[in-house]
Amino acid sequence: MTTDELPQKLERGDEFVLVDALAPMVYAHSHLPGAINLPPNAVEATRCGKRMPGLDTEIVVYCANADCDDSTETAQRLEELGYTNVRHYAGGKDEWRQRGLPLERAGKPYVLEH
Repeated sequence: MTTDELPQKLERGDEFVLVDALAPMVYAHSHLPGAINLPPNAVEATRCGKRMPGLDTEIVVYCANADCDDSTETAQRLEELGYTNVRHYAGGKDEWRQRGLPLERAGKPYVLEH
């Protein structure tokens, strides 16, 4: 998944689950619009079943950047639970922010102070 593809999916209102795999405190500070927080150690069948009811649900997982392993670990754990449509946004929050794309905090737009 690229930084060009993901904003288009969000803008079109495509049905998918956007997963921030970073630690809860990092997620709480800011995250991509509409993302839920699911770090690798929180991936379990009961929790995922409520948020992602179908095993064919499209899921896009990201973390900080291409050097961050949290998103690949979360994606791998989701696949081990049987999810078949897991995609990875490798650029993560760093690339998203560098492109000037919007972030959220507590469900509201978050603007970085310069």
